[in-house]
Amino acid sequence: MNAPLQGHAASNLVASTQALLAVDNVSLEYRTPQRVVRATHQVSFEVDQQDRFVLLGPSGCGKSTLLKAVAGFIEPCEGEIRLQGQRVDRPGPDRIVVFQEFDQLPPWKTVKQNVMFPLLASRTLKKKDAEERALHYLEKVGLAAFADAYPHTLSGGMKARVAIARALAMQPKILLMDEPFAALDALTRRKMQEELLLLWEEVRFTLLFVTHSIEEALVVGNRILLLSPHPGRVRAEVHCHQYDLQSLGGVAFQASARRIHRLLFDEGQSPETERDHDFNDIRIAY
Repeated sequence: MNAPLQGHAASNLVASTQALLAVDNVSLEYRTPQRVVRATHQVSFEVDQQDRFVLLGPSGCGKSTLLKAVAGFIEPCEGEIRLQGQRVDRPGPDRIVVFQEFDQLPPWKTVKQNVMFPLLASRTLKKKDAEERALHYLEKVGLAAFADAYPHTLSGGMKARVAIARALAMQPKILLMDEPFAALDALTRRKMQEELLLLWEEVRFTLLFVTHSIEEALVVGNRILLLSPHPGRVRAEVHCHQYDLQSLGGVAFQASARRIHRLLFDEGQSPETERDHDFNDIRIAY
């Protein structure tokens, strides 16, 4: 089971008596034609206001399944998920998901219409107000000039920005991103990471982000939850708010990346190597 862990250093950026999101001993299962498969086992974590919280682990560890459970698409077989103290039992506009595939943008709608669509479909805003908000968030992601363009005319990175603008326009309590840049080439992926961080600096939304890239997790997150190989269990939580895109390639950054790799895959290391690094920013789960 998960041992009690120290307080959240990064979470103290915003004073709060209650975590925004609480995942409490959640186990998730899915059925195949042959058997029931456990995707995660008794996973617990908390996400505070304005956190950039990353779920990191190898393929098949259940991180995307956890994200879908937070979104309300999957019901836990054990444990509970709470958003501002209220149990999550269905999807809702307070949790918006940005998926990996950007071809989910209806091709017959313009960029502006794509951003407006969930606002109108959910009856969150009337048409005029929805248009104003859509243009506001398109401006924030640098696509105001493409408001009347159609998705097939956009690059992969631009489609990613439309999806982010569409999600933020709903002003959710938490933005859920499931490996959103995995399908992009390396240069575009780095650019999108940079733009996401700049956008967070301006808007200060709360982010739950899934990736299997250690480097991306260190850059995007201020806290990282490490999940073991299948079934996913909490292995550790790492505070990484000191890193950004400028840290890539640095000695400390690479040392942290190697340390996370060891924690993920339970690799042994010598006592001398252990003493080289400060482990005060890591909370280990047993």
